[in-house]
Amino acid sequence: MTENEMMNIDEMGELKRPMQELQDELMRNHRIDPNLYIEYDVKRGLRDSAGKGVLTGLTEVSDVNAYDLINGRKIPAEGSLYYQGYNIYDLVNGLKGRRFGFEETIYLLLFGRLPGEAELDQFVNVMFELETLSGRFVRDVVMKASNANIMNSMQRCILTLYTYDSNPEDISAENVLRQSLELIAKLPLIAVYSYHSYRHFRKDETLFIRNPEKGLSLAENILLMLRPSGQYTELEAKVLDIALVLHAEHGGGNNSTFTTHVVTSSGTDTYSSVAASIGSLKGPRHGGANLKVQDMFEDIKAHVEDWTDEDEVETYLRKILNKEAFDHTGLIYGMGHAVYTLSDPREVILKKFAGKLAEEKGLNDEFALYELVERLAGRLIMEQRKLFKNVCANVDFYSGFVYTMLGIPKELFTPIFAIARIPGWSAHRLEELLNASKIIRPAYKYVGHHTEFIPIEER
Repeated sequence: MTENEMMNIDEMGELKRPMQELQDELMRNHRIDPNLYIEYDVKRGLRDSAGKGVLTGLTEVSDVNAYDLINGRKIPAEGSLYYQGYNIYDLVNGLKGRRFGFEETIYLLLFGRLPGEAELDQFVNVMFELETLSGRFVRDVVMKASNANIMNSMQRCILTLYTYDSNPEDISAENVLRQSLELIAKLPLIAVYSYHSYRHFRKDETLFIRNPEKGLSLAENILLMLRPSGQYTELEAKVLDIALVLHAEHGGGNNSTFTTHVVTSSGTDTYSSVAASIGSLKGPRHGGANLKVQDMFEDIKAHVEDWTDEDEVETYLRKILNKEAFDHTGLIYGMGHAVYTLSDPREVILKKFAGKLAEEKGLNDEFALYELVERLAGRLIMEQRKLFKNVCANVDFYSGFVYTMLGIPKELFTPIFAIARIPGWSAHRLEELLNASKIIRPAYKYVGHHTEFIPIEER
């Protein structure tokens, strides 16, 4: 192997058999009896028996609710999401006619209040000054070792930015704020440039790197840098801006934000913290879910002849649930949420904008198919799994469709999520630094056995 190569199983040749034996040994010795989790009342996934997250911290950044408390009982309710005390519906409605919704949201999450006009203008100018990467960095870091998974490229670039920082280890709130703003501003460039680099070096496509333009929002500059023409409609920019707002934050307990809290509590630097959170978000159970939704709908469209035939669509959805179709996991992606029951407010809002964009793009038939699947899937899942808890669509259900209509390639679906979520991570990192004083260290119950040591010559 060269330093740039890793062997896969098929290429290992004479190593294949001993490696297989090691893998078999691993599988024999690392299985834990699932009944032990019940015996020791282990909160698997940090959730109780009802699926509710175990309380591990306090936050003022955001609030996620799915129940009303009536006479001491929790009753399922329409989902609600609050950023620093502001209802997400009010925030989005207040952005009508405004171009810098995501920037306003960044300010709100970091500083705990909405900016005035002058404050927003100043903040937008600060962000633009930080929205740059040197030609040297793009050439020597972004374009080196390009690969199809842009999330990995983003991690590598962020960790390398550590070496470009004159004060990378300082975890004072003031320095972390400076680092956070820089990373929020630079992440869109890193993602888009990494994608162009991948297309050029791995797909032999023409390489073009376009700098962001001052006076444009982060959403507008993403479309500008991504598209060869650099052109976009007002609605396209608005929809992407709203999508970024909706994905910016979702409580301290989601996997990537909890990762932020965990690694921040160790006293590590900002670049390591963000890279760790991106690693969490990359997982298909978290940020990669919208890609699975899009793949699922491509499969549905390929196998259902009449998209308007409710019986035909339902029949195919049952095949998916019975592991007879699509990826044979039995999952209808984009349906269900760990917290929300009756509705996910992010999905409700994004669905409205998806409908507007579908009308502009002439894709009303596809949008109608999404609505039909959404309407059928919740009931079918409840019937299949014998659930009493309602199953609603989550934000991933329409986000992939929105990104596809915006011409955003699949390779950038999860990176767009990361671009949106880094303000939330930053707010939680600052909150952890300013308020917590202990490293996060939950306990694991040892259920193995103690064994007498035997010298190697006697084994």
